[in-house]
Amino acid sequence: MITVSNRLPIVVSQTEQGPKIRAAAGGLVTALTPVLRKHQGMWIGWPGCPEDPTLQKQMDEFTGKHGYSLQGVDLTEAQVDQFYYGFSNETLWPLFHDLLGHCHFSAEHWKCYQEVNELFAEQIIKSAPADKMVWVHDYQLLLVGAALKRRGFKAPIKFFLHIPFPSPDLFRRLPWRRQIIEAMMEYDLIGLQTLHDRKNFVACVREFYMEVEAETRRRYTLLLWRGRKVKVGHYPISIDFDEFDQQARSEEVAEKAWFLHENLEDRQLVLGIDRLDYTKGVPERFLAFERLLEKYPELRSKVSLLQVVVPSRTLVPEYQQLKNQLDQLAGRINSSFGEPGWVPIHYVFRSLNRVELLAHYRACEIGLITPLRDGMNLVAKEYCAASIDNNGVLVLSEFAGAADQMKKHALLVNPYDVEGMADTLYEAVKMPLIERTRRMKMLRSGIRRNDVYQWVEWILGDRG
Repeated sequence: MITVSNRLPIVVSQTEQGPKIRAAAGGLVTALTPVLRKHQGMWIGWPGCPEDPTLQKQMDEFTGKHGYSLQGVDLTEAQVDQFYYGFSNETLWPLFHDLLGHCHFSAEHWKCYQEVNELFAEQIIKSAPADKMVWVHDYQLLLVGAALKRRGFKAPIKFFLHIPFPSPDLFRRLPWRRQIIEAMMEYDLIGLQTLHDRKNFVACVREFYMEVEAETRRRYTLLLWRGRKVKVGHYPISIDFDEFDQQARSEEVAEKAWFLHENLEDRQLVLGIDRLDYTKGVPERFLAFERLLEKYPELRSKVSLLQVVVPSRTLVPEYQQLKNQLDQLAGRINSSFGEPGWVPIHYVFRSLNRVELLAHYRACEIGLITPLRDGMNLVAKEYCAASIDNNGVLVLSEFAGAADQMKKHALLVNPYDVEGMADTLYEAVKMPLIERTRRMKMLRSGIRRNDVYQWVEWILGDRG
């Protein structure tokens, strides 16, 4: 299997001896690493810095340690700025997350986006055996399939979109909507996270190309496109449940979880873990927690919100403004409600390693996952997989893709409804242990059945 994504699954740090790499974290890496290792595949993407011989040597050594090879796509600083920070994250990201007010449409960025997608296709042709299936990932590389077909590539090309796909009403705002639809339809299979996303995509194709015939099945739709059939399916991404479950049971995680809760004893802990991004709904979450303390004063000193924000795109002004907003909100709420020995919001702005992450999951009685819009949100699934004591409550945004699978046993909220979130949080805090246990057992069972290997089988096995 040849996997292609915008970034390689590595983090590059510069040292006096030259660049050093380590395996990256994140949803896509978590999902694909076990599969690539099993099949000794190749991952193609931008390494995150200019290529040099030392970096290539490091990537070659990575293969021996991790069981799959890396191949870099060399991009200039200007290309990264216009393709990644520009078109991908100022145009497609907000548009696909239903946040039109954040969109910036630039013809120059669009031109660079096309050029970089062509560069990726050229690298695939150079690196990948002609008979190997190529699996392209996410919104940065929507055009790669068409670029490969123009170069005569004959092997199957599959695509998976990790973020939501917008409705026709939103998608028509994009000046290059037809070019993108036509390019995406050159893939042999288009995978989306949810049935809602699949319906949106099919509706966009049929709105702009009314003559397209559609044949619907339970998990996919066949579109007859210019003499060939394109399969459009919904395949919710997941995690390696067994890995999270087993690691959460380790003594090291148990000790860190105990220490975390010992420092915050005699109260329930509500956990939020998010990248710094305006789609994650963290300001709204802070306001809901403030409303909880206003409306239910008996909970003061009995519950704390532990919010971890992982730094992301910190050089982008819009993200800097979001960071300042969170700093001010947390400070205001803590100064208004804090008491000796009790801080309402423990707000941490840093990354967590795997042991720390699992310890946070185990220590906190309530997982508060409330994005304004999200393709899936693997944090929700990780929280449940690590809740080995079955005493956690998942409070989840109805606009996260994960809500489709978890809605029966999670407590769903509208992240724009501050009052409703406060009431649901109160319900979570007061939920009896027997009900918590029942719900969490069902959530964990569902994730165990539909794990990352099931997700891969849906796509690579091409099953309906």
